[in-house]
Amino acid sequence: MSIRSGREDARDQSERGRRRGDAAVLITAAEPSYAEQFAARRRKYAILMSARIPCLILAGVFYQTWWLALAFVVLSVPLPWMAVLVANDRAPRKAEQVNSLGQGLEQGDLRGRELESGDHPVVEG
Repeated sequence: MSIRSGREDARDQSERGRRRGDAAVLITAAEPSYAEQFAARRRKYAILMSARIPCLILAGVFYQTWWLALAFVVLSVPLPWMAVLVANDRAPRKAEQVNSLGQGLEQGDLRGRELESGDHPVVEG
């Protein structure tokens, strides 16, 4: 018999409870972490910037066909700008429903909540 820590017992119990191949299920609608978002944006930036090099090489290869070479150069000019825009773009925030006064209530339910009209005494100090 060996002495085991509480962590090892907890890990063994959780491993026994799960079958192999079962993946954890995401039960929340949480956004990806900042690190994951940053990695995805960085990957997109690298892809767009690496597409510029073949465009410039192809423009050099097709220098005798001036219109094709010009098309590759024109295509490569906005790529850095587009790459920066894509890299700086974060995922849109989730639309949250804001509760406002009377939202979801019928007109009859609001009658008891109306302010009373008429003159009220003013107390001056």
